[in-house]
Amino acid sequence: MTQEDFKDNLPIDSPERKRLPLLLRRAWYGLNQAFRRQISHAGATPDQFTALRTLNEGDSVGLTQSELTRAMSSDPNTVASLLERMENNGWILRKPHETDGRAKRILLLPSGEKKYIELRDCAIDLQGDILMTLPEAQRNTFLEELAKVADACHDAAQVAGRKNRSNNDQ
Repeated sequence: MTQEDFKDNLPIDSPERKRLPLLLRRAWYGLNQAFRRQISHAGATPDQFTALRTLNEGDSVGLTQSELTRAMSSDPNTVASLLERMENNGWILRKPHETDGRAKRILLLPSGEKKYIELRDCAIDLQGDILMTLPEAQRNTFLEELAKVADACHDAAQVAGRKNRSNNDQ
């Protein structure tokens, strides 16, 4: 994107302009804090809910830690710590992968499914409350466009990682 893509003379990073990184951070932080406060009584965190939801919606044989990490758009160390706490809570079971001796399958236990169901309504209600700020006719379009932005951010991170590795190899 260049300056010519805008109809005004403001620099792309002008404080008067709405800027993607700040808006995404503000939206994520507000949503995460609101959800954290709503579910704190249940002894769970937003990341734990995301893991529970992802496992609940995943394959019945379970996901590997790498698959869960990718599905959650997270990093391996964060997910490893998260899974340890969830296993201690009795929500998941990690068992050896059937063909890869280094990997483990993560299975959602009945108590984890129960916890997911307990938290799900809070998540649905919060999303509904947030999306109510948009006209009904724009909600699905907004989510579709946001998904494109999220995919573009993911792709940019992949490209930056490859460039960084390439520069380090020189």
